[in-house]
Amino acid sequence: MLLTLALLYNSVFAEPDTARAWRKLLSTALSGAGRLPVLLALALVPLNWGLEAWKWHRLARHLEPVTFGRSFRAVMVGLTLGFATPNRVGDYAGRILELKSKRVRALGAVFLGRYCQLVVTVLGGVAGLLYFLLKFYVRGYPALGLGLVVLALLLSGAVLLPLYRSRLLVAALGLWRPLRRFRPALAVMPTYPVRALHAVLAIAGLRYGVFCGQFLLLLYAYGVGSPLGPGLAAVAGTFLLKSLVPSLNALADVGVRELSATHLFGLLGQPALPVLSASLSLWVLNIALPSAAGLLLVPGVRVLRQKRGKG
Repeated sequence: MLLTLALLYNSVFAEPDTARAWRKLLSTALSGAGRLPVLLALALVPLNWGLEAWKWHRLARHLEPVTFGRSFRAVMVGLTLGFATPNRVGDYAGRILELKSKRVRALGAVFLGRYCQLVVTVLGGVAGLLYFLLKFYVRGYPALGLGLVVLALLLSGAVLLPLYRSRLLVAALGLWRPLRRFRPALAVMPTYPVRALHAVLAIAGLRYGVFCGQFLLLLYAYGVGSPLGPGLAAVAGTFLLKSLVPSLNALADVGVRELSATHLFGLLGQPALPVLSASLSLWVLNIALPSAAGLLLVPGVRVLRQKRGKG
Protein backbone atom coordinates (compact mmCIF):
# COMPACT_ATOMS: atom_id res chain seq x y z
CA MET A 1 0.00 0.00 0.00
CA LEU A 2 2.77 2.47 0.97
CA LEU A 3 4.63 1.82 -2.29
CA THR A 4 1.44 2.37 -4.29
CA LEU A 5 0.67 5.62 -2.51
CA ALA A 6 4.27 6.77 -3.00
CA LEU A 7 4.04 6.12 -6.74
CA LEU A 8 0.73 7.93 -6.82
CA TYR A 9 2.24 10.91 -4.99
CA ASN A 10 5.27 11.11 -7.30
CA SER A 11 3.15 10.85 -10.44
CA VAL A 12 0.57 13.46 -9.46
CA PHE A 13 1.16 15.44 -6.30
CA ALA A 14 4.85 16.17 -6.83
CA GLU A 15 3.99 18.31 -9.84
CA PRO A 16 4.20 22.07 -9.17
CA ASP A 17 0.94 23.92 -8.50
CA THR A 18 -0.97 20.66 -8.26
CA ALA A 19 -2.61 21.53 -4.94
CA ARG A 20 -3.98 24.79 -6.32
CA ALA A 21 -5.16 23.07 -9.48
CA TRP A 22 -6.89 20.35 -7.44
CA ARG A 23 -8.72 22.90 -5.26
CA LYS A 24 -9.93 24.65 -8.40
CA LEU A 25 -11.01 21.32 -9.91
CA LEU A 26 -12.96 20.33 -6.79
CA SER A 27 -14.62 23.73 -6.65
CA THR A 28 -15.70 23.47 -10.27
CA ALA A 29 -17.04 19.93 -9.86
CA LEU A 30 -18.92 20.52 -6.62
CA SER A 31 -20.31 23.98 -7.23
CA GLY A 32 -20.36 24.37 -11.00
CA ALA A 33 -21.41 22.30 -13.96
CA GLY A 34 -20.21 19.11 -12.31
CA ARG A 35 -22.63 19.32 -9.40
CA LEU A 36 -25.47 17.42 -11.09
CA PRO A 37 -23.33 14.39 -12.14
CA VAL A 38 -21.90 14.21 -8.59
CA LEU A 39 -25.41 14.29 -7.10
CA LEU A 40 -26.53 11.59 -9.54
CA ALA A 41 -23.56 9.41 -8.56
CA LEU A 42 -24.44 9.96 -4.89
CA ALA A 43 -28.07 9.03 -5.56
CA LEU A 44 -26.89 5.70 -7.00
CA VAL A 45 -25.15 4.68 -3.74
CA PRO A 46 -28.35 3.28 -2.11
CA LEU A 47 -29.11 1.41 -5.34
CA ASN A 48 -25.60 -0.02 -5.37
CA TRP A 49 -25.83 -1.44 -1.86
CA GLY A 50 -29.48 -2.31 -2.30
CA LEU A 51 -28.49 -4.57 -5.18
CA GLU A 52 -25.78 -6.13 -3.01
CA ALA A 53 -28.39 -6.74 -0.31
CA TRP A 54 -30.72 -8.28 -2.89
CA LYS A 55 -27.92 -10.55 -4.05
CA TRP A 56 -27.20 -11.67 -0.48
CA HIS A 57 -30.93 -12.13 0.13
CA ARG A 58 -31.14 -14.55 -2.81
CA LEU A 59 -28.18 -16.50 -1.44
CA ALA A 60 -29.12 -16.46 2.26
CA ARG A 61 -32.71 -17.58 1.81
CA HIS A 62 -31.36 -20.83 0.40
CA LEU A 63 -30.06 -21.52 3.92
CA GLU A 64 -32.89 -20.15 6.07
CA PRO A 65 -35.88 -17.79 5.82
CA VAL A 66 -34.57 -14.24 5.84
CA THR A 67 -36.14 -10.87 5.08
CA PHE A 68 -34.68 -8.28 2.74
CA GLY A 69 -34.35 -5.90 5.70
CA ARG A 70 -32.12 -8.35 7.56
CA SER A 71 -30.13 -8.92 4.40
CA PHE A 72 -29.59 -5.19 3.94
CA ARG A 73 -28.49 -4.79 7.55
CA ALA A 74 -26.09 -7.73 7.19
CA VAL A 75 -24.52 -6.16 4.11
CA MET A 76 -24.02 -2.79 5.80
CA VAL A 77 -22.58 -4.37 8.96
CA GLY A 78 -20.28 -6.49 6.80
CA LEU A 79 -19.16 -3.43 4.87
CA THR A 80 -18.25 -1.65 8.11
CA LEU A 81 -16.47 -4.65 9.63
CA GLY A 82 -14.64 -5.28 6.36
CA PHE A 83 -13.38 -1.70 6.16
CA ALA A 84 -10.34 -2.37 8.34
CA THR A 85 -9.79 -6.12 7.91
CA PRO A 86 -7.43 -7.90 5.45
CA ASN A 87 -9.14 -8.58 2.14
CA ARG A 88 -12.33 -7.36 3.85
CA VAL A 89 -12.88 -10.66 5.66
CA GLY A 90 -15.03 -8.78 8.16
CA ASP A 91 -17.67 -8.81 5.44
CA TYR A 92 -18.11 -12.54 6.10
CA ALA A 93 -18.59 -12.00 9.83
CA GLY A 94 -21.11 -9.20 9.34
CA ARG A 95 -23.34 -11.32 7.15
CA ILE A 96 -23.02 -14.51 9.16
CA LEU A 97 -23.94 -12.73 12.41
CA GLU A 98 -27.38 -11.99 10.98
CA LEU A 99 -28.12 -15.67 10.34
CA LYS A 100 -29.54 -17.88 13.07
CA SER A 101 -28.10 -21.19 11.90
CA LYS A 102 -25.94 -22.94 9.31
CA ARG A 103 -23.17 -20.41 9.76
CA VAL A 104 -20.49 -22.69 8.32
CA ARG A 105 -22.50 -23.06 5.13
CA ALA A 106 -23.08 -19.32 5.19
CA LEU A 107 -19.34 -18.86 4.62
CA GLY A 108 -19.77 -20.63 1.31
CA ALA A 109 -22.77 -18.47 0.46
CA VAL A 110 -20.80 -15.27 1.10
CA PHE A 111 -17.94 -16.62 -1.00
CA LEU A 112 -20.36 -17.49 -3.80
CA GLY A 113 -21.77 -13.97 -3.82
CA ARG A 114 -18.34 -12.42 -3.94
CA TYR A 115 -17.24 -14.84 -6.63
CA CYS A 116 -20.24 -13.94 -8.81
CA GLN A 117 -19.24 -10.29 -8.51
CA LEU A 118 -15.68 -11.22 -9.42
CA VAL A 119 -16.88 -13.14 -12.48
CA VAL A 120 -18.67 -10.05 -13.79
CA THR A 121 -15.63 -7.90 -13.02
CA VAL A 122 -13.30 -10.29 -14.84
CA LEU A 123 -15.55 -10.61 -17.89
CA GLY A 124 -15.92 -6.85 -18.21
CA GLY A 125 -12.30 -6.13 -17.32
CA VAL A 126 -10.86 -8.67 -19.76
CA ALA A 127 -12.83 -7.03 -22.56
CA GLY A 128 -11.67 -3.58 -21.44
CA LEU A 129 -8.00 -4.50 -21.16
CA LEU A 130 -8.16 -6.37 -24.46
CA TYR A 131 -9.21 -3.11 -26.13
CA PHE A 132 -6.11 -1.34 -24.78
CA LEU A 133 -3.78 -4.20 -25.64
CA LEU A 134 -5.01 -4.39 -29.22
CA LYS A 135 -5.05 -0.64 -29.75
CA PHE A 136 -1.89 0.52 -27.97
CA TYR A 137 0.44 -2.43 -27.45
CA VAL A 138 0.11 -5.04 -30.23
CA ARG A 139 -1.20 -2.88 -33.03
CA GLY A 140 0.37 -4.08 -36.27
CA TYR A 141 0.85 -7.63 -34.97
CA PRO A 142 -2.33 -9.44 -36.04
CA ALA A 143 -1.12 -12.91 -35.01
CA LEU A 144 -0.33 -11.71 -31.50
CA GLY A 145 -3.65 -9.88 -31.36
CA LEU A 146 -5.50 -13.05 -32.34
CA GLY A 147 -3.65 -14.94 -29.63
CA LEU A 148 -4.74 -12.36 -27.05
CA VAL A 149 -8.36 -12.68 -28.15
CA VAL A 150 -8.21 -16.47 -27.79
CA LEU A 151 -6.52 -16.07 -24.38
CA ALA A 152 -9.27 -13.66 -23.29
CA LEU A 153 -11.96 -16.16 -24.29
CA LEU A 154 -10.20 -18.97 -22.46
CA LEU A 155 -9.82 -16.85 -19.34
CA SER A 156 -13.50 -15.90 -19.45
CA GLY A 157 -14.47 -19.54 -19.72
CA ALA A 158 -12.07 -20.51 -16.91
CA VAL A 159 -13.59 -18.01 -14.50
CA LEU A 160 -17.10 -19.30 -15.23
CA LEU A 161 -16.20 -22.97 -14.77
CA PRO A 162 -16.00 -23.00 -10.93
CA LEU A 163 -19.38 -21.27 -10.78
CA TYR A 164 -21.30 -23.82 -12.81
CA ARG A 165 -19.12 -26.83 -12.02
CA SER A 166 -18.59 -26.16 -8.33
CA ARG A 167 -18.48 -29.88 -7.52
CA LEU A 168 -15.16 -29.99 -9.34
CA LEU A 169 -13.93 -27.07 -7.22
CA VAL A 170 -14.95 -28.75 -3.97
CA ALA A 171 -13.31 -32.00 -5.07
CA ALA A 172 -10.13 -30.17 -6.04
CA LEU A 173 -9.89 -28.65 -2.56
CA GLY A 174 -9.55 -32.14 -1.14
CA LEU A 175 -6.40 -32.77 -3.16
CA TRP A 176 -4.35 -30.17 -1.28
CA ARG A 177 -4.26 -30.51 2.49
CA PRO A 178 -4.00 -26.78 3.40
CA LEU A 179 -7.25 -26.12 1.50
CA ARG A 180 -9.25 -29.02 2.89
CA ARG A 181 -10.55 -26.93 5.77
CA PHE A 182 -12.55 -24.86 3.29
CA ARG A 183 -14.48 -27.84 1.94
CA PRO A 184 -17.29 -27.83 4.57
CA ALA A 185 -18.09 -24.20 3.79
CA LEU A 186 -17.84 -24.42 0.00
CA ALA A 187 -19.82 -27.67 -0.08
CA VAL A 188 -22.95 -25.49 -0.12
CA MET A 189 -22.13 -24.17 -3.61
CA PRO A 190 -23.30 -27.25 -5.58
CA THR A 191 -26.65 -27.13 -3.76
CA TYR A 192 -27.63 -23.89 -5.52
CA PRO A 193 -29.67 -24.57 -8.67
CA VAL A 194 -28.53 -23.12 -11.97
CA ARG A 195 -31.52 -20.79 -12.02
CA ALA A 196 -30.43 -19.25 -8.71
CA LEU A 197 -26.87 -18.81 -10.01
CA HIS A 198 -28.22 -17.03 -13.08
CA ALA A 199 -30.22 -14.69 -10.87
CA VAL A 200 -27.29 -13.88 -8.59
CA LEU A 201 -25.01 -13.35 -11.58
CA ALA A 202 -27.58 -11.02 -13.15
CA ILE A 203 -27.81 -8.97 -9.95
CA ALA A 204 -24.02 -8.80 -9.83
CA GLY A 205 -24.09 -7.54 -13.42
CA LEU A 206 -26.60 -4.81 -12.51
CA ARG A 207 -24.43 -3.73 -9.59
CA TYR A 208 -21.38 -3.66 -11.85
CA GLY A 209 -23.32 -1.44 -14.22
CA VAL A 210 -24.13 0.94 -11.35
CA PHE A 211 -20.44 1.11 -10.41
CA CYS A 212 -19.47 1.88 -13.99
CA GLY A 213 -22.22 4.49 -14.27
CA GLN A 214 -21.06 6.21 -11.09
CA PHE A 215 -17.47 6.29 -12.28
CA LEU A 216 -18.45 7.72 -15.67
CA LEU A 217 -20.62 10.38 -13.99
CA LEU A 218 -17.77 11.43 -11.72
CA LEU A 219 -15.33 11.49 -14.62
CA TYR A 220 -17.71 13.77 -16.49
CA ALA A 221 -18.09 15.96 -13.39
CA TYR A 222 -14.33 16.49 -13.23
CA GLY A 223 -14.05 17.24 -16.92
CA VAL A 224 -12.70 13.97 -18.35
CA GLY A 225 -13.82 13.98 -21.97
CA SER A 226 -12.96 10.57 -23.39
CA PRO A 227 -15.49 8.90 -25.74
CA LEU A 228 -17.98 6.56 -24.08
CA GLY A 229 -16.64 3.28 -25.52
CA PRO A 230 -12.94 3.77 -24.68
CA GLY A 231 -13.90 5.39 -21.38
CA LEU A 232 -15.99 2.39 -20.41
CA ALA A 233 -13.11 0.08 -21.38
CA ALA A 234 -10.79 2.08 -19.10
CA VAL A 235 -13.29 1.88 -16.23
CA ALA A 236 -13.70 -1.89 -16.69
CA GLY A 237 -9.95 -2.40 -16.88
CA THR A 238 -9.47 -0.31 -13.74
CA PHE A 239 -11.95 -2.39 -11.77
CA LEU A 240 -10.27 -5.61 -12.88
CA LEU A 241 -6.74 -4.50 -11.99
CA LYS A 242 -7.93 -3.33 -8.58
CA SER A 243 -9.71 -6.63 -7.88
CA LEU A 244 -6.59 -8.67 -8.73
CA VAL A 245 -4.46 -6.99 -6.05
CA PRO A 246 -5.01 -8.29 -2.49
CA SER A 247 -5.61 -5.48 0.00
CA LEU A 248 -4.87 -5.17 3.71
CA ASN A 249 -8.10 -3.21 4.19
CA ALA A 250 -10.45 -0.87 2.37
CA LEU A 251 -7.94 1.98 2.71
CA ALA A 252 -5.41 -0.07 0.76
CA ASP A 253 -7.76 0.04 -2.21
CA VAL A 254 -6.94 3.73 -2.41
CA GLY A 255 -3.94 3.87 -4.70
CA VAL A 256 -4.27 0.65 -6.69
CA ARG A 257 -7.43 1.77 -8.44
CA GLU A 258 -6.12 5.31 -8.84
CA LEU A 259 -2.85 4.24 -10.47
CA SER A 260 -4.71 1.91 -12.81
CA ALA A 261 -7.24 4.57 -13.76
CA THR A 262 -4.67 7.30 -14.39
CA HIS A 263 -2.58 4.95 -16.57
CA LEU A 264 -5.47 3.69 -18.71
CA PHE A 265 -7.08 7.10 -19.13
CA GLY A 266 -3.62 8.52 -19.78
CA LEU A 267 -3.44 6.26 -22.84
CA LEU A 268 -6.64 7.99 -23.98
CA GLY A 269 -4.96 11.37 -23.60
CA GLN A 270 -6.71 12.38 -20.38
CA PRO A 271 -4.87 14.28 -17.61
CA ALA A 272 -4.20 12.44 -14.37
CA LEU A 273 -5.67 14.90 -11.88
CA PRO A 274 -9.34 14.78 -12.97
CA VAL A 275 -9.19 10.98 -13.27
CA LEU A 276 -7.61 10.73 -9.81
CA SER A 277 -10.29 13.00 -8.34
CA ALA A 278 -13.09 10.93 -9.87
CA SER A 279 -11.60 7.66 -8.63
CA LEU A 280 -11.12 8.96 -5.08
CA SER A 281 -14.65 10.35 -5.09
CA LEU A 282 -15.96 6.94 -6.14
CA TRP A 283 -14.23 5.36 -3.15
CA VAL A 284 -15.61 7.99 -0.75
CA LEU A 285 -19.18 7.66 -2.03
CA ASN A 286 -19.35 3.86 -2.17
CA ILE A 287 -17.04 2.73 0.65
CA ALA A 288 -16.17 5.44 3.17
CA LEU A 289 -19.60 7.04 3.64
CA PRO A 290 -21.61 3.75 3.70
CA SER A 291 -19.05 2.24 6.10
CA ALA A 292 -19.56 5.16 8.47
CA ALA A 293 -23.33 4.78 8.19
CA GLY A 294 -23.09 1.02 8.76
CA LEU A 295 -21.25 1.66 12.02
CA LEU A 296 -24.62 2.49 13.58
CA LEU A 297 -25.82 -1.03 12.79
CA VAL A 298 -22.86 -2.93 14.26
CA PRO A 299 -24.20 -4.94 17.25
CA GLY A 300 -21.73 -3.55 19.80
CA VAL A 301 -22.44 0.03 18.78
CA ARG A 302 -26.21 -0.57 18.91
CA VAL A 303 -25.93 -1.92 22.46
CA LEU A 304 -23.81 1.05 23.52
CA ARG A 305 -26.33 3.50 22.08
CA GLN A 306 -29.18 1.74 23.83
CA LYS A 307 -27.36 1.88 27.18
CA ARG A 308 -26.69 5.59 26.74
CA GLY A 309 -30.33 6.15 25.85
CA LYS A 310 -31.45 4.40 29.04
CA GLY A 311 -28.94 6.32 31.12
